[in-house]
Amino acid sequence: MIVKALKLIALPSLLAMGVSVGSAQAQTICSNQTGTNNGFFFTFFRDSGSGCMTLGSAGNYSVNWNLGSNGNLVVGKGWQTGSINRVIGYNAGVFVPGNNGYLALYGWSTNPLVEYYVVENWGNFTPPGNSQQLGTVNTDGGSYRIYRTQRVNAPSIIGNATFYQYWSVRTAKRATGTNNTITFRNHVNAWAGLGMNLGTMNYQVLATEGYGSVGNSNVTVWQQ
Repeated sequence: MIVKALKLIALPSLLAMGVSVGSAQAQTICSNQTGTNNGFFFTFFRDSGSGCMTLGSAGNYSVNWNLGSNGNLVVGKGWQTGSINRVIGYNAGVFVPGNNGYLALYGWSTNPLVEYYVVENWGNFTPPGNSQQLGTVNTDGGSYRIYRTQRVNAPSIIGNATFYQYWSVRTAKRATGTNNTITFRNHVNAWAGLGMNLGTMNYQVLATEGYGSVGNSNVTVWQQ
């Protein structure tokens, strides 16, 4: 299970190497790429198995996948440039992750190079696996466990590199079909209090991720 978790974490980094596409009113995406749609940045990555993402109006997207035993998929909508001060609203009308999947605010910073997750919901596997909890942050009506993990010579937005991952994992899964809020600044402050600092912000999306599972989701994201 630990091996599966590492694969799930590393492969989405390849999104930044995708092909950009232009805006459109509605698009169905089945190949690896990044781009813009109806005013939102989007990402799509899949290494094997099957799955497609339909880009809806504004910040809406839906995705269905069947990844076999070890395929990986990550998709999402959000912003090409992240912000530590952004308050994110979202509604996951559907989130069916199967055995292994995440619903998370996901993004990167550079200088230092950091990959971060604010995990709102998940499948049978609870991220990030067997890691030491460093602290807790209480925000947006719930409590999140904080972790820091490290990737060595792994894919990133600047190519293969060694970097930290910062995690806030909600202790109780968010309900589907309700409007939820992520006050990202509260996570950033809690991480910084533990010596986990972010740098210059890169992209930031509300992502659906799956590994070796069959599932689907329908998510709408916006800025509060």
